[in-house]
Amino acid sequence: MPVRRALLILDMQVGLFHGPEQPWQGERILANINRLIGTARAARAPIFVARHTGPQGSPIEAGSTPWQLLPALEVDEQYDRVFDKFRPSAFWNTPLREWLQQAGVEELVVVGMKTQYCVDTNCRVAAELGVRPVLVSDAHTCMDTPGLGAEAIVAHHNLTLGSGFATLCVTEAVQF
Repeated sequence: MPVRRALLILDMQVGLFHGPEQPWQGERILANINRLIGTARAARAPIFVARHTGPQGSPIEAGSTPWQLLPALEVDEQYDRVFDKFRPSAFWNTPLREWLQQAGVEELVVVGMKTQYCVDTNCRVAAELGVRPVLVSDAHTCMDTPGLGAEAIVAHHNLTLGSGFATLCVTEAVQF
């Protein structure tokens, strides 16, 4: 019996993507995520979309323009499960784990933003919960930091997470 996979898209939101700091290779990453959405949808694989939600008064408070998903993200809220998260983990205080169990998901394809926070956290938490993470090396991104450039952060996390926490692959190799 084939392994059941689902797609988890993290924090592809207006305020994070089009904020004062631009994500490294943002348009390429967005195109790769949209390609993965199409692949998952064609295979009838579940698609889960986590939207980071800040407290009232924050730049990404619920309902604000920056909090919205990117209009160019090819998510269909009628079929895909869009949900709010309040911490880096999409599993903390959300129904994600239950949804994965109900769908019989064994592997979770992880993409989105930001590499060193939510992408890293969700790969590690998924593994701890018994769901094998698949990190798509060319479908996650972040911004430069004072200590390290975004390209180096992405490369470091691909190497680190791909060395024991997640299966590493590229967009074109992902199958659902």
